[in-house]
Amino acid sequence: MREAHAIEQAVGIGYYASDAPGTGGSLREEAADFRVRELEDFDTEPVEADTGDYPHLVFRATLTNWDTNGFARDLSNKLGISRERVSWAGTKDRNAVTTQLFSVRGVGPDDLPEIGNAEIEVVGRAGRPIRFGDLRGNDFTIVVRDADPEPVDDVTSELAAFGGAGETGGDGDDGGATSVGVPNFFGQQRFGSYRPVTHEVGLAVLRDDWEGAVMAYIGNPSEDEPPETQEARAFVEETREWSAAIERFPRHLRYERAVLNTLAENGGESPEEFREALETFPSNLQRLFVHAAQSFVFNRILSERLERGLPFDRAVAGDVVCFADTDGEPALPDIDRTQRVTEDRVDIVNRHLERGRAFVTAPLVGTDTEFGEGEPGEIERGVCDDVGVEPADFDRPGSFDSTGTRRAILVRSDLGVSREPLTFDFALPKGSYATVLLREYLKSGPLDL
Repeated sequence: MREAHAIEQAVGIGYYASDAPGTGGSLREEAADFRVRELEDFDTEPVEADTGDYPHLVFRATLTNWDTNGFARDLSNKLGISRERVSWAGTKDRNAVTTQLFSVRGVGPDDLPEIGNAEIEVVGRAGRPIRFGDLRGNDFTIVVRDADPEPVDDVTSELAAFGGAGETGGDGDDGGATSVGVPNFFGQQRFGSYRPVTHEVGLAVLRDDWEGAVMAYIGNPSEDEPPETQEARAFVEETREWSAAIERFPRHLRYERAVLNTLAENGGESPEEFREALETFPSNLQRLFVHAAQSFVFNRILSERLERGLPFDRAVAGDVVCFADTDGEPALPDIDRTQRVTEDRVDIVNRHLERGRAFVTAPLVGTDTEFGEGEPGEIERGVCDDVGVEPADFDRPGSFDSTGTRRAILVRSDLGVSREPLTFDFALPKGSYATVLLREYLKSGPLDL
């Protein structure tokens, strides 16, 4: 079994599902090489609808070289409103062309400003904001430059076997599609590509270590950062001189500077003052820290399952499965319909899995988490013990609280491949990462993805 890169291992990704060599190559040489379009799942009324009943304006934005949070911040600044009034369903990275829905409370179509590298199309109105997860998935077209396409067939064959689905048509070359499967890891972006620390912040919050959480974010320099940023982080770690540190941090590190400003104002000595500083983040980013901690634990659980040789496309006794919803494509797990797999029901459950009617799951640990039984439960409990978290730890104040949920351990996709240039076309359900599929083909380090 091929081991993952060291940076991936730091976020819980231990292995590849395929042993074949990679294509190499580079992603995102230009924004158009990485295109993402949301598969929408949000109903709207006409734009002329009553603003009292439908106060949220919904629009579709095609963004070039914008990350979602940055675009929302720029939009709210130009509208002169709080960033909290801007909502979206899924967070996208910059250095790509992304098409996604946004909603803004209390504005009209004529209020929307012109923003560089953004094409805005008004869709309608809604009675509530778009919320995280209000989409079915994402459709991707991704070009890999300077790649060797020779290993593609071998990787595809291994991933088809791993997913247990075989071919759905064609041979995967020049427009055909092959069903492949990969472990449903949370990708590097969840934790920070160059400086993976969001889960460390979240783990410190779970341990009630507010100072540790703040310092994991503003200190903790990475060798992959620019020298001036490394020096600023080292300075604040060594001195705790909050006001002096502000001037050392580059202006584009807005969140670090905001945290430092709060520490300078409130003294930055007590746990309450460190918590206040961490709460300068928007509420969605506060939640992200704890979600990243959950994601790290989840990745560790999947890596342990790989290491033990347990299947991902089939259930074993002790697993917890979710049944699929029936509302659209791609199929999604219905987390309200779960079943524990007993020894006498393994064969029946696996027939549902083969037909795409159910998913084997692992926990995103929270206060309501109930672990599996047998070997799957042993893995889940063992990883939590090793990381040093338990369900009760997720009973946190404000936006840091989480009840937890369950997530499919395998993600399948019908993959189309063309060769000149090497291009991958596929769709993934919401919450799954394109880079988790592409890493199997490129076998490059996460900084190249």
